[in-house]
Amino acid sequence: MPMPGRIPGTTLFDGTQAMRGYALNKMCFSFNDATNRDAFKSDEEAYMGRYGLNDQQREAIRQRNVLGLLAAGGNVYYLAKFAGILGLDVQDLGAAQTGMSKDAFKAMLVRHNEQPATYVG
Repeated sequence: MPMPGRIPGTTLFDGTQAMRGYALNKMCFSFNDATNRDAFKSDEEAYMGRYGLNDQQREAIRQRNVLGLLAAGGNVYYLAKFAGILGLDVQDLGAAQTGMSKDAFKAMLVRHNEQPATYVG
């Protein structure tokens, strides 16, 4: 079976990206605990250092750059934990990833989910 083509503008999350993003994703997973979220908000630089984020990951965190975080090995499901600290949700991440506004992204999701009005039985 042939490999599906790449989607332009997306970062493929494969084994290489998973290894590249391990520290970043581990840090984002830690945000499941409110104490850790508070520690991050109180001193982001120290918190990033605690998890050993590299320069690319640190800069993307500082800039709140979702596409940069994905390129640096971030997994969208772990990044959702970081986004929650900023008051964002997965739809905000999807909008940023696609370069759309959140409203346009939500409208696209609705269009893709529309079902035919006919029933074949």
